[in-house]
Amino acid sequence: MFITSQNSPPVFKDLTLVMPAVAVGNVGQLAVDLLISTLDLPRVGYLHTDCLIPMAGNNPYATGKEDAGELHTAAEVYAAPELKIAVLQIRAPVVKTKSRRFRQLLLSWIKASGFSRTLVLSSSHAYHRDDQQLQGTPLRYLITPSLLKSSGDAFKELGWREMEKVPLRPGRSGAEEPRLYVPGGGITKGLFVDSCAENVPLAVLLVFCSEGDNVPDALKLVGHLDDWLRLLGEPVSPSFRKDAAGDRRHRVCCDKYYISLQVRESFVHLLMPATNCQGR
Repeated sequence: MFITSQNSPPVFKDLTLVMPAVAVGNVGQLAVDLLISTLDLPRVGYLHTDCLIPMAGNNPYATGKEDAGELHTAAEVYAAPELKIAVLQIRAPVVKTKSRRFRQLLLSWIKASGFSRTLVLSSSHAYHRDDQQLQGTPLRYLITPSLLKSSGDAFKELGWREMEKVPLRPGRSGAEEPRLYVPGGGITKGLFVDSCAENVPLAVLLVFCSEGDNVPDALKLVGHLDDWLRLLGEPVSPSFRKDAAGDRRHRVCCDKYYISLQVRESFVHLLMPATNCQGR
């Protein structure tokens, strides 16, 4: 599944893998693009699978004419061992009939590569929230039991809110047991459930959002992630990253990200309208 683009295969053992779920607003993909662009992560390979709609395009992170013509594909892997991080960017929708197979392939690769943990950046339809989810922050998390053992305390210190389980038919009488529900989340729920069953250390960070200009949602999600991983050094609020009045490096990165990724986001929307992201 993984094909290296280097002379020797990269070593992923003990690295943290960050990846998106193709979901409403493409927030996870935009957030991953921001990480790759800001951290200037080098590409180390790509995933070859028939579970994604095939696509190719120019370099979304081009800095000039020299690298603008580089060919990029539907699923690519970037890594920085010095930061203990690897990033999988998925730029195309999962073929509907191959969602389960794609999840199985992903988990097999994750386990074979020896990643210490996997973090999935995702989103869910804001209009599907119930009363308890309307309160407070729109950011939520899910965590598998195997990762909870090592990172549960960190989540408590950060004060994050776990994704609530909700009744599938609210207002109905009877003792209906609440269930995990991630509408518009693509493979998010399925990947999380599979990871729990296979004892894979995995967490999901997601934001409730609506379709539109989702760059602010992506900035918010990356800020949430950085509060935990501290990839950008000292904590910086999402609004400061976006405006970056006092930091030229952050301003340049975010401007480049905003301009180039708006084009890519439109291309993704041509392939798959957000209404088709019907993850449950």
